[in-house]
Amino acid sequence: MGSTVNLKDKIKEANLKKLKEQSVFKNFVTWFEIPAYNHYRSVAFFNYIYGIEMTSVELNGFAMGFFPAESGIGGAIVTGPGCVPSEVGPLVYLNGGEDLNTVLSRVNEAGGRVVMEKTFLSETAGYFALFIDSEGNRLALHSKH
Repeated sequence: MGSTVNLKDKIKEANLKKLKEQSVFKNFVTWFEIPAYNHYRSVAFFNYIYGIEMTSVELNGFAMGFFPAESGIGGAIVTGPGCVPSEVGPLVYLNGGEDLNTVLSRVNEAGGRVVMEKTFLSETAGYFALFIDSEGNRLALHSKH
């Protein structure tokens, strides 16, 4: 009986190893969209807290404001049919830069609300914080320091 269990464990282990070797995914997130009721208010909110200038376009009944990204994962603020902000559901962690307090300190002034201040995770994981944006979306910030 013991040898059957060992054989099953070895097969399971070999299958897991094979799956890991075959995986082509480096990142599981490739794009994100943050829904907004008021496109201009939402774009202004993120422009202010990040100190950026988003480019906006209107296409097929949707308005999109793009987060500037030279490489890596990109995203947009999206307003249009079916774009409903929410405090529940999936949580997107946005890059907080070197120290997320820089961005977090602007949230309330920009019309959002901080719901969890900068919180330590671990030496390797860094810190996170939670906030509600100007449209009512619950979002997170992450930084190493």
